[in-house]
Amino acid sequence: MYKLDLNQMTQDEFLTQYWQKKPVVIRQGFKDFVDPISMDEFAGIAMEETVQSRLLSKKDGQWQAEFGPFESYGHLGERDWSLVIQALDNFSEEAAELIEPFRFLPHWRLDDLMASFATPGGSVGPHVDNYDVFICQGSGKRHWRVGHRGQYEEVIAHEALLHVAPFEALIDVTLEAGDILYIPPGYPHEGVALEPSMSFSIGFRANSAISLLSGFADHLIDNDLGGKLLEDSSRQSTTNSGEVSSADYASLKQQLQNLLDDDQVFGNFIGGFLTTAKHELDLMPSEEPFERDEVRELLGIHGIKRLGGLRAFYFEETINEGICFINGERVSFVADIAPAVKLLCNNLTVMPDELAAWKNNEDFISLMVKLLDLGYWFWVEAE
Repeated sequence: MYKLDLNQMTQDEFLTQYWQKKPVVIRQGFKDFVDPISMDEFAGIAMEETVQSRLLSKKDGQWQAEFGPFESYGHLGERDWSLVIQALDNFSEEAAELIEPFRFLPHWRLDDLMASFATPGGSVGPHVDNYDVFICQGSGKRHWRVGHRGQYEEVIAHEALLHVAPFEALIDVTLEAGDILYIPPGYPHEGVALEPSMSFSIGFRANSAISLLSGFADHLIDNDLGGKLLEDSSRQSTTNSGEVSSADYASLKQQLQNLLDDDQVFGNFIGGFLTTAKHELDLMPSEEPFERDEVRELLGIHGIKRLGGLRAFYFEETINEGICFINGERVSFVADIAPAVKLLCNNLTVMPDELAAWKNNEDFISLMVKLLDLGYWFWVEAE
């Protein structure tokens, strides 16, 4: 398990001083850091069809971009290229452990764990992200420059790459294994490998109003909601047929507001929206359905671990009513087991001692049979 050291700052002090405010270098944020995945394993994952991977290289001053899966890298030489994999946490249990120290931030804000291997000179180029990111340096060294927040001219370095024009550095550092660079949205940055190196980026993204409204509209359509017509049976005659009166404008606005104010409608949408996987999950459903007695016995001797990339959340207001959301779906359960469901949502792994009070609860057993059959949770050895 990785332990985050914020250099004598508490988590709240970091949030107050830096979160979404300014970038900061956290030297040896992970002491004695060891890559959670080898380069060979990393390259092997990039061979999978379901994995989003990219090869970025620069030759004779020109950027090139290829999209996986990839079989070989020998044609690229020994310099100036990098391999990037999105959502590595979906495909590597060991790499997913890197996310755990950042649970002082709500998990619904998490985007994914992106990782890259780069040869000397390898980079993805100067760019601006619209999310918060903790760049954790793995093996090797990289030179990082971070500019001031502002508007920067966009440069199309390649049809698949959007870079920014050169910028003045606010931070100019070399990161070594275990160092962390936090960058809020809007700050231009560029990292260049000084030697063969690995880098792991934990990104936290907030949804725009546009994406929420678009998703909400899709939810209403899919569930045949929001089709009630505007009613104006008390309308009076008008002498200005081209006018949208203040009363009519308010009525139209209220028609939409009523949907937002309906906590059941909007809450179900938000729960499903936030738990929908952003990248394909490496699901392995059980070949044979689990038996209740088998699950009851195994809960006493094994831990349970959530599938990498699977999202499971609950609302403070409704968890005790027996409602949570898992992988885009509303899940109902007997309200008495709400404390156990909180354990599942709040933790990647739950050990037998934490579930001792629930291993003989028939309602909890029923829920676990369902989740295990789906491949959402799986058994691990107790520590």
